[in-house]
Amino acid sequence: MAVGMSSPRPARTAAVRAAAEEEPAGPAAGPDGLAGGLDPDDLPDGLVVADERGHVICFNTAAARITATSRADAIGRPLDAVLPLEDLKGKRWWPLTDPYGGLATRNGQPERNLLLPGGREVLVSARYVREHPTGPVRRVVVCLRGTEARRRTERSHAELIATVAHELRSPLTSVKGFTATLLAKWERFTDDQKRLMLETVDADAGRVTRLIAELLDISRIDSGRLELRRQPVDISAAVARHIQALITGGQAAERFLVRTRGPLPDLWADPDKVDQVLGNLLENAVRHGEGTVTIEIAPAPAPGGCDEMGTAVTVSDEGPGIPEESMSRVFTRFWRGSKRGGTGLGLYIVKGIVEAHGGTITVDRGPRGGAEFRFILPVAMPAYLV
Repeated sequence: MAVGMSSPRPARTAAVRAAAEEEPAGPAAGPDGLAGGLDPDDLPDGLVVADERGHVICFNTAAARITATSRADAIGRPLDAVLPLEDLKGKRWWPLTDPYGGLATRNGQPERNLLLPGGREVLVSARYVREHPTGPVRRVVVCLRGTEARRRTERSHAELIATVAHELRSPLTSVKGFTATLLAKWERFTDDQKRLMLETVDADAGRVTRLIAELLDISRIDSGRLELRRQPVDISAAVARHIQALITGGQAAERFLVRTRGPLPDLWADPDKVDQVLGNLLENAVRHGEGTVTIEIAPAPAPGGCDEMGTAVTVSDEGPGIPEESMSRVFTRFWRGSKRGGTGLGLYIVKGIVEAHGGTITVDRGPRGGAEFRFILPVAMPAYLV
């Protein structure tokens, strides 16, 4: 690349225009060549622009923050001196890419991890701007991004994989052990013993199925592909079904108190997803809470500040509740309110389902000291019925 020096260019207009000319300015372009007169310092990522001689003519605030180099020390200096980048093998990046003297058909470099002095990692992508496809490079536009967000995502994925592996190992080991024992020694067991083993296998297989369903839900929520099949939902009847299932499973009927304040607006939602939300909140209240579990169903203003009414469901218990310092983490992945099992994914999925419906969910301390979860779903009637 060219390394000739030039005098610093303090005029912001020239630097901004140089950065903007990467694409032709549209009719709404501002006086500096960027739409609406956008200043490079308004960009969230680092922006570095070098001219045809390889000298830096634009160096925004984000670039200064990421590289720990001031704008005054960058403007007018050679690009390779301002950004002495190396790849992860310690090789200098600019001689390898050679934007000014390399192939005339290249138009840039895709994003990749590179290192700044001191071993600081940064995500770098570059665009080579030419007047015509095979002409000389007029400018090199470099985008810089920190790696913190990507690292957090990678750690989250690693935690998810570790959690899934741990949760799958126990039931699959049980299933494998019981089935192998039955196949090898079927005649030695009584019918009651065989039934007990098969019931255990069935329960563990159900646990694996639920975990896989949770993983699929997380994938759809994270990618914005959670599908909703809206139809009329009787929220009171859905709550009653879940309570009856818990009573059948051994919970005392007097432990549940349902309060309905009406009339309730017609609710259009995905009944399976609503069942998933109710089931998770009620099971959490029974498993982690104490005393009476109170479910209140009432009309409430729909989220978003509109004039429509929605349906609010509040589930509270009388247990120790959730510590104040943990309130902000309740709906994150892997949060567990206690050590009584669970993957820590349920409330994350609940929040994703409620928000996919256009609703909101909150957690607070209940009137009797326990945890209180409250979600509001808008009416959300399909457009063809309005």
